[in-house]
Order: sequence, then C-alpha cells, then structure tokens
Amino acid sequence: MKEIVEPIEQYALSKKDRPKTLFSKVGIVGCGTVGQTIAVLVATHDIEVVFIEIEQEKIDAAYKGMEAALDHKINHWGMTINEKKLILSRIKGSLKCSDLQGCDLVLEAVKSKSREQRVSIRKDIFKRIEAQVSPETIIATNSTTVVITELSSELKHKDRCVSLHLSTSNPSANIMEVVKGLYTSDETYRNVEKFAKLIGRKMIPVDESPGLISVRLFASLINEACEVLMESVGTKEDIDLAVRAGLGLGRGPFELADKIGLDKVVRWLDNLYNEFGDMRYKASPILRKKVRANQLGRSTGKGFYEYTPEGIRIKTRNY
Repeated sequence: MKEIVEPIEQYALSKKDRPKTLFSKVGIVGCGTVGQTIAVLVATHDIEVVFIEIEQEKIDAAYKGMEAALDHKINHWGMTINEKKLILSRIKGSLKCSDLQGCDLVLEAVKSKSREQRVSIRKDIFKRIEAQVSPETIIATNSTTVVITELSSELKHKDRCVSLHLSTSNPSANIMEVVKGLYTSDETYRNVEKFAKLIGRKMIPVDESPGLISVRLFASLINEACEVLMESVGTKEDIDLAVRAGLGLGRGPFELADKIGLDKVVRWLDNLYNEFGDMRYKASPILRKKVRANQLGRSTGKGFYEYTPEGIRIKTRNY
C-alpha cells in the first residue's frame, strides 16, 4: 500500500491569519548613542527593531556602536556570541520611513541643540511617523525636556502620544519614566505599561514637566557639585567620593557628567532654566568652559577626568 504524505503547510495559519502580538515590532527614529542603547535593550527582549537614519554612514556607525556594546558584554561574561548574533538579527537599519509600517510603537530619539530645533524637528518627525503608521501605533519621544503635549498638538491622532524616557546613562536601571500628555488616552498609557514590563522595566508615572524626575535631580546635582568645586570646598575626586560613599550612588556627579556628556548636561540645564527661570538650573561656568573646549567627557577622551580611547578612566589618585 502506497504511503500518503500530505504537506503540513496547508494546515498552518497564513501570515495574514496569525494573531499579532502587541509590541512585536518597535521603531526608533535616530540611532545615535541613545537610540543604539534602546535598540539593543528592546531587541534583547525578543522584539523586532527597525531604526531610521538619514544617511547610510549613520546606519553603519550605529551597527558598529551596537556591536561594540555587545562585545563589551561578551568580554565581561555578560553574554555569549550566539546571543549577540540573535540580538543583532532582530535589528534593521533603514533610510525609509515607510519601514516603520507595522510597528506597534515608534520612539523618536534624535539629537538637537537649541530649544527651537528640539521642538520643530521633533514635531516634523512626529508628522512623518504618523503618515506611515496605523492610528493605533504609539508615537513616543525619549526627550526629557520637551513636553509631549506640545509635540503632539498638530497630529490627527494625539491620543496615542507619550513621553517615554529610558535611562541610557545607566542601562542597568530597571525604570522607565512615562509622561501622559494632555491628549494621551488611558488605553495608550496602559499599553505603554505593558511595554515596560516586556522589556523588564518598572514604569514610573510622571506629571508633565520639563526634565521629568531623573533629569531635574541629576542636572541640579551636577550643577551644585560644580559650585562646590568652584568654591574650593573640595576637589572633584573628593566630591565624587563623598557622593558615592556618603549618599550611596553608583557614580559621583563629575563621573556621571562625563558619562552622560557635558554638552548634554548643559542642554538640559539651559532648557530647565528657560522653563523655570530658577538659578539652580543656570549652567555653571565650569560646564560651559569645558563644552567650549570640546572636553565633553568619555566621548572626547576628556571632561572632568581623562579617558582612554576605549572610554576607561585614567586614574591619577587611588579612590
């Protein structure tokens, strides 16, 4: 008797009929250092990521940056080579906004200088995103100093917009600050909470305010540390030690500033000062002087401290 063999493919669900999992695909617009960190974080949790850049050179640079970050984990026994390959296989770079189609969430993570640029550029990006995605897709910004209500005010579907801040200066932090804007719907907010859980983050609800919680505290701490240094109350090493050992923080204010980037700290402070007019947010002359000298921290090899090309601090004192 002849054996009858039937292909099992005909019994499978077609791609069209398969149920779609929420947050199976996430988009990122802008893949600098911040975008790269977020892309790797999301892809690590089995989610497909597509990032959009304006030049192929920037896409290539993003891949190199992400690969270097993963290699660093491998070298410190935090990941295997196969895990690295799987993570990178889930990340795709593109020059076309149309590749954002099918995303459940699109996060804007571009870098800009002046406040006018921060608002106008991001508003334009939000409109471009909305033209490509479904009305249910969540559109978010990772910016901490621009309020989401302002960014979403010109969109057709304002209710799906949130401010969603993931700490990239401390990737191991398991929190995600989320701002519900004036137009944000409760359903959008609930879905963002689900996304936070998917990527292993605890959602911290924040009332709409420039700087959120973390940036207002960090910026004030760094600025005050500069004032203490200018008054010769203590050396930068001793101030950092006092904060690390005395307050139990992982890094001192100057170490933290070098990691974040002094130019970014000054942008934070400028925006907070423009919003609140409070002198505690007036950027210290020390910060401005170092930014003018292009001593931005780890990224340039020198900030408050000096670093090797690999970003390792060159220590002159034993702390």
